[in-house]
Amino acid sequence: MVEHAGEVVLARGVNPRTDPVLVLRAAAAAAESGLPLAPATVSMLASQSPPMPVPWPDEARDALVALLGAGRAAVPVWEELDQAGILVRLLPDWERVRHRPQRNPIHRFTVDRHLIEAAANAASYTREVSRPDLLLIGALLHDIGKGWPGDHSATGEVVVRDIGLRLGLSSQDVEVLATVVRHHLLLPETATRRDLDDPVTIEKVAGAVGSREVLELLAALAVADGHATGPAAWNSWKASLVADLVRRVRRALSGSPLPPPPSLSPAQAVLARHGGGAIRVNGTNVTVVAPDRPGLLWRAAGVLAAHRMVVRSASAASASSTAVIEFSVVPEYGTPPDPATLEADLRLVLAGRLDIEQRLARRTRSVRPARVPVAPPRVTLLEEESATATVVEVRAHDRPGLLWRIGRSFGECGLDVKAARVETLGAEAVDVFYVVDRAGRPLSDDAQRTQVRDHVLAALR
Repeated sequence: MVEHAGEVVLARGVNPRTDPVLVLRAAAAAAESGLPLAPATVSMLASQSPPMPVPWPDEARDALVALLGAGRAAVPVWEELDQAGILVRLLPDWERVRHRPQRNPIHRFTVDRHLIEAAANAASYTREVSRPDLLLIGALLHDIGKGWPGDHSATGEVVVRDIGLRLGLSSQDVEVLATVVRHHLLLPETATRRDLDDPVTIEKVAGAVGSREVLELLAALAVADGHATGPAAWNSWKASLVADLVRRVRRALSGSPLPPPPSLSPAQAVLARHGGGAIRVNGTNVTVVAPDRPGLLWRAAGVLAAHRMVVRSASAASASSTAVIEFSVVPEYGTPPDPATLEADLRLVLAGRLDIEQRLARRTRSVRPARVPVAPPRVTLLEEESATATVVEVRAHDRPGLLWRIGRSFGECGLDVKAARVETLGAEAVDVFYVVDRAGRPLSDDAQRTQVRDHVLAALR
């Protein structure tokens, strides 16, 4: 390969018909030098390259890894190969995801573009993992299952086993790659939807990943995948939760005891001295610290909703009889309200002297109903996710006061929320709550579990 007029071209005398790996070496050379492949060269490689042997020779796999490892420069080169029909000959399963639209609106790219974007992002983290080649290949193939019906993580695991063998990976490497694809959502979903202080959470993740090698691959892929999805899929809040989860799981895999539940931070301790409840607003982050009591989460959420603050994410936990709730919020419009006004209203709500329900009812009447059909809400009580609480997952279309409605319905059922993870993805809310009865125990009666589910659903309609 040589450079000519700012493009990468085949040197004189090179015969593509004799070298099936040449097309990947050419692509890697172009990406690594930050230059495009000349259209005539791409056409020649597409029409004259012989089929790649299966399994691939080592040099072909090395060239693929070198191409992906070029990072952002690999994206336009990859698209050149795709448009020329070269990729589907190298990787027949690629045909199923080409130009395929995403089901979730938080994605900004089609499936195929998302995959190469994730691989390009993963190139920035190859120094942080022991197997950079598996990170890059895993990032390229993590959503390959979206070309088939069903759970794309499960179908992707099956597909990637075949692709791994085609690429000439060892059986051990194929197993690692399949595990990474199967669990590529495990860390972000667990971090944002489970209580990280619950030992069951850490034990289940450690059991799923099995090794530190897989854990570090999943950690790097979570970041690369999140950034390739869009701003709604990755932010500083999620990044900090995933990093915390990784630290805890790493300790569990090494046999070290899990750290005790965290105490209040110095800033939270200062707020706790206010006694009746305090709020600190720092940009889009709102921290509520107050004496722990049933209903605190949904009452605080009601205050925010009454002030036209949209909750994008939230986490709630207790330490030393003090509840700490961290909200990530944005105003519906304009600037956020005065923090002193928020704190005053919270104190009034805790004292039972402010009717948040009446305020939110007025807001609900002023909100236009959705003009397009939305899926009905779903409430699921998850089994074996905690030994000390019942885990309730709520999925619903986001609307003003949603968190307040859910929390109030728990209170009406005689339940207390011990921990929560709340996340809004686009217009959809995915909220998870750890609830206990008045005696502090998880729900064991099937009739009561059904009653809770039906009561929460009724509050969402």
